Amino acid sequence: MHQFARPDMRLWTVHPKYLDARGLVAVWREALLAQKVLAGSTHGYTRHPQLTRFRAAPKPVAAVAAFLFGVAAEAERRGYSFSSSKISQPIARGQIIETDGQLIYEWRHLKRKLKLRSPHVYLQHRAVRVPEAHPLFRIVPGHVQAWEKK
Repeated sequence: MHQFARPDMRLWTVHPKYLDARGLVAVWREALLAQKVLAGSTHGYTRHPQLTRFRAAPKPVAAVAAFLFGVAAEAERRGYSFSSSKISQPIARGQIIETDGQLIYEWRHLKRKLKLRSPHVYLQHRAVRVPEAHPLFRIVPGHVQAWEKK
């Protein structure tokens, strides 16, 4: 398996409430895969740039677990049934620092995707200039991350 088997993978900085149903399911699956990678349970996809900030956390697997719990909470709010039993324990207590430049970059990327595949969701969020971040991230001033594929 090529190490970049999922180049489109995205562990969003933006809050999962902005994702359409397809995006919410995709981020759940991708974060579960990231959890396996960070735990050393799989050999593929190990150098994907989206994992950089999780690897930099004091407890990478716990950090991705916190990310997954945020996604699961949004899924539950919408009435979906994501199995939280798949999330490793314990979750990280702190937050990962992320830049406002990264948040805005991802927001623009997500809005382009939504405009094409879920116009009704796009219209709901179209006026949002600066989105809320996923609860795992604490946003600070800064540029788009160097690991981001631009």
